[in-house]
Amino acid sequence: MRNILLIGAGKSTASLIKYLTDKSKEEKIKIIIADLSLENAKSFAGKHAHTQAIQLDIFNTEERQKAIQDADIVISMLPARFHIEVAKDCVKFNKNLVTASYVSDEMQALDEEVKQKGLTFMNEIGVDPGIDHMSAMQVIDRIRAKGGKMLLFESFTGGLVAPESDTNLWNYKFTWNPRNVVVAGQGGAAVFMQEGQYKYIPYHRLFRRTEFLKVENYGKFEGLANRDSLKYRSIYGLENIKTLYRGTLRRVGFSKAWNMFVQLGMTDDTYTLEDSENMSYRDFVNSFLPYSPTDSVELKTRYNLKIDQDDVMWEKLLELDIFNRNKKIGIKNATPAQALQKILEEKWTLAVDDKDMIVMYHKFGYELDGKTNQIDSTMALIGEDQTYTAMAKTVGLPVAIATLKILNKEITTTGVLRPITKEIYEPILKELSENGIVFKEKERKYLGYNEDNVVG
Repeated sequence: MRNILLIGAGKSTASLIKYLTDKSKEEKIKIIIADLSLENAKSFAGKHAHTQAIQLDIFNTEERQKAIQDADIVISMLPARFHIEVAKDCVKFNKNLVTASYVSDEMQALDEEVKQKGLTFMNEIGVDPGIDHMSAMQVIDRIRAKGGKMLLFESFTGGLVAPESDTNLWNYKFTWNPRNVVVAGQGGAAVFMQEGQYKYIPYHRLFRRTEFLKVENYGKFEGLANRDSLKYRSIYGLENIKTLYRGTLRRVGFSKAWNMFVQLGMTDDTYTLEDSENMSYRDFVNSFLPYSPTDSVELKTRYNLKIDQDDVMWEKLLELDIFNRNKKIGIKNATPAQALQKILEEKWTLAVDDKDMIVMYHKFGYELDGKTNQIDSTMALIGEDQTYTAMAKTVGLPVAIATLKILNKEITTTGVLRPITKEIYEPILKELSENGIVFKEKERKYLGYNEDNVVG
């Protein structure tokens, strides 16, 4: 029996665990689910003959190293900043490692030692990063194999609410970590390339510069730029490309509405609010507005944001109950971002019968035999329920598939890796398609970067 150690049993691990337990008998594997909460680990392990739940504090070096020593391969589904301690132990005890997180500088620094020991550390093998890399590189490599020259690559991913569960004016509910949504885009300008020119969008302009996209059967979306698109030039081998843009998908109108919070300063996470524990929602809004002995908070909000009373933007604010005098933030020493998150979670948490949705959209512009063409590749997946969500499936399945293929020596490349080579992406994408994660492609004449699709 071969032991797979899974460290961190969060919501995104449901499909990962199910895939491995379904394969456990034929593959002769045991899945050891380790979490700080033993009850949580037990809830995922169930009573399956090939699973075991253990309590593990990753800051307890002795506990952590004992669990890693007993494993044949390790999956870390911890918050990204905690992977490095697990990774160092995996190097020390000669264990392969799989994570869904971006390769950090600390992880990359282990590359030479990982290679010397003949180990595989597979990172960025979730949905974004992960499925986006694999599906993009499959098409890019296909274009290159024909002798084509890449001109444009745009890639967008969104974790959204499914159409049948889309019941609010924002067309949005939290389907992953709410904090990441609230602070998204901060910490530097978005950087990308369009028609050979470097472009920068500072945070205060980010939510007013969006691109419209349509996905067949799912309607219209808007894409807003991720922080740094250009780091993938060398990773994807696109050093000479004219347009390179990676972004996030939302339903049309979300970004304009979200910009109200940005302009007021409610998404700031750099300082704390006085007496935030006792602050009402209304007090929170008022704290960002000028003092007036006569004007109401509502009137000051409309005036400062330049929105009319019959504007849908106003209706969106009212829907959040953000002017309530009685509801409290209830968080001691909260930052504005934490207070806003508390307010939004009340309205945007998925209901018991709600379903989520993952949407991905790639554009590939290329030149071949003197002609220019464009391939649009899209994927949309709706979750089954609150356990087997689209997010859990698209994050967990690639992790699980990669883990088994490394364990079975079907993937043998050593080092700190991303899933960008054919050896890795082809078999994983094939198996994902068998599990309903399918990309549809349409080819058309390449029109270049289209300003008509951009707002702001």
